[in-house]
Amino acid sequence: MNRHLSRIIVMQTLFEFDFRDSSTINSIRDRNVKEYSSKVDTEFICDIVEGINKNKTELNNIISESAPEWPLDQISSVDKCTLQIAIYEMLYHKDTPHKVIINEAVELAKQFGGESSSKFVNGVLGTVFTKITKKENE
Repeated sequence: MNRHLSRIIVMQTLFEFDFRDSSTINSIRDRNVKEYSSKVDTEFICDIVEGINKNKTELNNIISESAPEWPLDQISSVDKCTLQIAIYEMLYHKDTPHKVIINEAVELAKQFGGESSSKFVNGVLGTVFTKITKKENE
């Protein structure tokens, strides 16, 4: 199954959910998965979407702490969603190396974000990586 495409579907789901008050995140996710169901890891997508939705406050706090010069409401929705996916994976998906997660996030930022999104995402995730590694080594 294609993890990169799976992450794209997660990002699209989170992005759309930010703008649609009337839809549930699961209905958006299911519609997005339906089109690519034979090519993606549906279990992975469900876990990531549910985990981010459940831990959004924690993830947003980590983003705010790691990018103090950028208030959360000034970060583009694409960048914020990309960061939430990567940070969630770094914290809760120990089976994927952190450098792979960061690389995937930078690729998402290049593909869907603005001109400086990839540098911003890489910088924030570098800070998060350092904090997580330090905490794990204590």
